[in-house]
Amino acid sequence: MRSVGSPRAAVFGAALGFARFRWASIRSSRASRARAAANAAVATSANTTHTTCSAVPTRGSYHTPAALTDDLDSTNTPNNEPSFSDGPPMTAQATAAPVKRARKAKDTGDKRERILRAAVRVFARKGFYATRVSEIAKAAGVADGTIYLYFKNKDDVLISLFDDRLGRLIQELRTLVSSPGTVSERIARVIAIQLGELEGRRDLAEVVTVNLRQSTKLMKQYAIPLFGQYIDVIAGLIAEGQTNGELRTDVDPTLVARALWGSLDGVLLPWAMTDAEPASLRRAAIDVTTVYIEGLRRR
Repeated sequence: MRSVGSPRAAVFGAALGFARFRWASIRSSRASRARAAANAAVATSANTTHTTCSAVPTRGSYHTPAALTDDLDSTNTPNNEPSFSDGPPMTAQATAAPVKRARKAKDTGDKRERILRAAVRVFARKGFYATRVSEIAKAAGVADGTIYLYFKNKDDVLISLFDDRLGRLIQELRTLVSSPGTVSERIARVIAIQLGELEGRRDLAEVVTVNLRQSTKLMKQYAIPLFGQYIDVIAGLIAEGQTNGELRTDVDPTLVARALWGSLDGVLLPWAMTDAEPASLRRAAIDVTTVYIEGLRRR
């Protein structure tokens, strides 16, 4: 039977107490490290959240990232782009833009006119139906596809040609009939201009008098309306002469205008189809003028 107060028991008790103390110290140290790690994680999370949230705009304050700030800075704005400041300075490039647009428009008009002139030559040589678009392109010095940048098809080339040339003539005649002078004098100028427009352009005369007649559809849809404008201009001039007592009043102005067009067309057709000299149109203009003025003069 051992006594509790024996030396061995005392040593054992002391060892057991030390072990308990050591274990408590280890647990305390582990707990401290765990709390430190937890605190560090919380701090890192808080910093990350703050950084992320700082890029989000808050009410009354908008934060723009540096990259966007550089793009919006007027000092970094390219010269050819508008600035968000009061206004960008006028640059050489901005000044040259209208010039380039004008030059491009002129080039476009020149190329279209070149195609139309080439079409006149090809139509007169081969006829409208025998002509291919590629032949017009070759005569104009452009690629085949370029034709379709300005015209829908071959029919559109002929329509545009007639509309452009006859449209110019009608505009010139409108100016002429409004100019000073007697009606007889203005009728003489109308005849001279209409024949004179084609005096040095036999190919164009052939296209206008021959090729257009090859298509009844084109005649009905496009030529007739333009003819109507021409007739209105000439009939108005005849009516003016009847009103002021210069011309006889027992004839219909519209019928007289149609007869004038028919007479000039009859002069142009054989001239365009033969090798008659250009000067013959001037002589014909004098004869037609004499017939009309003497026939319309009031007795």
